[in-house]
Amino acid sequence: MANQNMPTSSDDARGRHVPAPKPKKELVKTPPPANLAHPEMLEKPTLVLGAGPAGLTAGYLLAKQSLPVVVLEAEDQVGGIAKTVVRDGYRFDLGGHRFFTKVREVDELWHEIMREEFLLRPRMSRIYWRDGRGRTKFLDYPLRGPDVIRKLGPVDLTKALLSYLWATIKPKGKEETFEQWVSNRFGRWLFNQFFKSYTEKVWGVSTSEIRSEWAAQRIKGLSFFSAAKSAFFGNKGNKVKSLISEFHYPRYGPGQMWETMTDDIEQLGGKVLLNHKVTKLELDGNRVVRVHAGGEVFEPSQVISSLPLRNVVGIVDPPAPGEVRAAAKGLRYRDFLTVALVLDGEDLFPDNWIYIHDPHVKVGRIQNYRSWSPWMVPDPTKACVGLEYFCFAGDELWSMDDDDLVDLAMSELEQLGLATRDKLQFGFVVRVPKAYPMYDQDYADRVATIRAWLEGIENLVQVGRNGLHRYNNSDHSMLTAMRAVENLVHGTDHDIWAVNAESVYHEEQTQDEEQPYIRAPETEAMKEPLAS
Repeated sequence: MANQNMPTSSDDARGRHVPAPKPKKELVKTPPPANLAHPEMLEKPTLVLGAGPAGLTAGYLLAKQSLPVVVLEAEDQVGGIAKTVVRDGYRFDLGGHRFFTKVREVDELWHEIMREEFLLRPRMSRIYWRDGRGRTKFLDYPLRGPDVIRKLGPVDLTKALLSYLWATIKPKGKEETFEQWVSNRFGRWLFNQFFKSYTEKVWGVSTSEIRSEWAAQRIKGLSFFSAAKSAFFGNKGNKVKSLISEFHYPRYGPGQMWETMTDDIEQLGGKVLLNHKVTKLELDGNRVVRVHAGGEVFEPSQVISSLPLRNVVGIVDPPAPGEVRAAAKGLRYRDFLTVALVLDGEDLFPDNWIYIHDPHVKVGRIQNYRSWSPWMVPDPTKACVGLEYFCFAGDELWSMDDDDLVDLAMSELEQLGLATRDKLQFGFVVRVPKAYPMYDQDYADRVATIRAWLEGIENLVQVGRNGLHRYNNSDHSMLTAMRAVENLVHGTDHDIWAVNAESVYHEEQTQDEEQPYIRAPETEAMKEPLAS
């Protein structure tokens, strides 16, 4: 599968992969519906704020229906946190973006946009684990009982079994936190080995501060007893959850999806304006009448916004009520940064990514970009990996110099035994603010306050991950935009806020728990003005 569909004609004399010409597409526009729900959309453009997956989806669907649309993007590149960054020909994701969905409409749109550039790629991810004697092992993710049992060895297996058996017979006691819930079902030893370190790296919150409902939602279908039975006596009659084995992925990374969609919007007559940060939403009564962005002023018919709720509240004029501004200031986000390293030699591992369950290093996840697509890495004699660090904007890790971060990442690769420093060629750092909305105990009330105020603005609708402050993946972010366009064009009454969030990493479709955190830390970013 590694060289699937790789055309030799796209290789230059030095064997480096170069982008193939964009496929020619026949784009079909349809006339606006005769019973357009908002006829003013024919006269003035719909403004879409933000050119991430949700914003571009809205722009594309509107342009396809011959409606004037302008997409405003603050940065010089589309895609938001799903873009593909290119440095010296090396392409890397900001996080991992598998294109897998159970939403048929979204899947059809992906294929409509990408066509033959949409590759089918093998899925592989594992956990890097260091045992008590310093031996490193790779375990299948999510944890499969037979695999775990085979790799633990007799000493650790005994510890795990004894801990598990004690957990099953002792009084359960309280189950208010992630830590209590997991320990009660798997035992303290397995909790410390496989659940604690990575969870705390990702969220920056102690597992004693995360609600038990959050654990119940994400850790399903794993019974240690069933796993042990399966490992020693076979899997007959034992239902074991499995992941998808393949996923779709654009040839040149997820950014290719959004760049192609941008080209399509413009070919259909819409506009996508980069370097147009929205600085003001002027209100006249209950309508947005002017939008200030990039030194220009736009008069919209409708506004579809994927901007973070915090930002939207901060840029309205006249200002939002005090209680709404207070609610917005209290919203928390988890940020992260990627350190991409280019090294001499073969790939460090075959996986798309590995999770680092080792508390002695700060890195949480490491990506192998060639495993996503061979076209991501231009030189076949080099490896390119991305080390992901979860942090809060303004903290010590976030504020480190790029050179120091590259040095840290290389040191941790050495510490993990994955590479030696003499292989390092160069590195890049990309910081991603507001990557993950955080849900503390006050989250639901804050969002409800902001939502009630927003619903009083008749031509403004929020979509997307940060637009709803909801931990959506790209497919559900796009679905929110689809539903928003249907409401505006056809007069349907979809509840955008009710679109399901596919929250678990292993492609199971579940409903997000509203308040997973008991407490969450105050962060430096919360001190910033709302309009920053």
